[in-house]
Amino acid sequence: MIKHIVFFSVSESFEGMNKTEICLKIKQELEGLKSLVPQLKKIEVGLNHLEAPSGNFDIALYTEFETMADLEAYQVHPEHKRVAAFIGKVKTDRACVDYEV
Repeated sequence: MIKHIVFFSVSESFEGMNKTEICLKIKQELEGLKSLVPQLKKIEVGLNHLEAPSGNFDIALYTEFETMADLEAYQVHPEHKRVAAFIGKVKTDRACVDYEV
């Protein structure tokens, strides 16, 4: 099994949305991929707690795939690319780890 974990920091605002609205939109869009990308076995999207220390990332994405090929298929899936395009417009930082268990 492959675990794909990504952390994002996002802009304070974008096209009339504040940071909270941006994070909620990303969460909704990412979670919607579960029913659209068959290779995606599990997904969790967490938003940083409002009382967490400053400097933390804003969003944590946790996903599971059977194989690296499945992860690669997810990454090029048109729906993932659509969501990633929006994230690309609002992210200020990103960290990612892919590992096998």
